[in-house]
Parts: sequence; structure tokens; C-alpha cells
Amino acid sequence: RTIETVALVLFGALALVAAASMLFMREPMRVALALITSMSSLGAVYGLMGVHFIAAFQVLIYVGAVMVFMVYVIMLLEVKEAPGSKRFSSYVVPGVVVGVLLMAALGAGMLRGPMSSGMLPGEGSGTFSLVEFSSAFLTRYWLVFELTTVFLVGAIVAALAVVNVSRRKQEGA
Repeated sequence: RTIETVALVLFGALALVAAASMLFMREPMRVALALITSMSSLGAVYGLMGVHFIAAFQVLIYVGAVMVFMVYVIMLLEVKEAPGSKRFSSYVVPGVVVGVLLMAALGAGMLRGPMSSGMLPGEGSGTFSLVEFSSAFLTRYWLVFELTTVFLVGAIVAALAVVNVSRRKQEGA
């Protein structure tokens, strides 16, 4: 095994462990730090796979911008865990079930072998082309990108609403 393969496996495992640990953590700041770890590890995986442009996007946009904003919001809201609250989130069991199903689907896909065409989409020359990426991003995937931004804004608004509701319950109690 080469050092790149070992590093790829280590960063992949770190990303998986950090993503799974988000299900078990209750403190919002620790969850955000686990998400930052997971996203940084995915950036390293992309870099080791030779897709440096996507790795740079992963680190600069997701870790550098989105997660800094999320950490800022968490610090601004000062969300504190109420005494006597549950240790684990109620989403642990569904998260584990979905994770196991995804891993089973991934394993079944790996056991089945390569795709029928033998080549992944966009894998014609084996090199990454910024022109092809930009063309595909601005023609085929622009709607997905825009919907993702709308969902992120919706998630932030929903998080603020949940924090306000829980804060009102704590003040009323």
C-alpha cells in the first residue's frame, strides 16, 4: 500500500467517525466542531483523489464560510443544555438505521462491480478540466446549487425558530 492509500483510508474513516459522532452529541458547539472535522476530512479525501478544485471548494466554502457562520450563530445564541435533559438525541436510532442501510447499499454496489458502461460520467480523459466542470455546473447543476442555498437558509431560519421556542419554554418554567 502506498502512503496515499493509507492517508485516503484514514481521512475517510475520520470523516465517517466525525459524521456519526454528530448523532450522539448534544451540545451544539461540539456538533459544529464534528461537522467541521468531517468536512475538512472530506476536503482531504478529495485532494488525495486528485480533484484539487473540489477540495479547495470544500475547505474554502463549506468549512471556511458556512461553518464559521454556523459557529458564530451558535455562539451568538448561547444555547445551553437544560439540566436533566436526555443524554442522546432522539434521532440516534433513525440515524443509525439510515446509516446501516446506506452502508449496505454501498457494499452491494461495490460487490456488483463497475457500471455497465465501464466508465463514470465525465471520466473520458482521466484529467480534470475546469472548462468541463464549469460548463456542467452552469448548465446541468445550477438548479441543484440554488435549491441547496435555499435549503441552507431555511435550515438556519428553522434553527433560530427552535432556539426561540426552547428559550421561551425555559423562561416560562
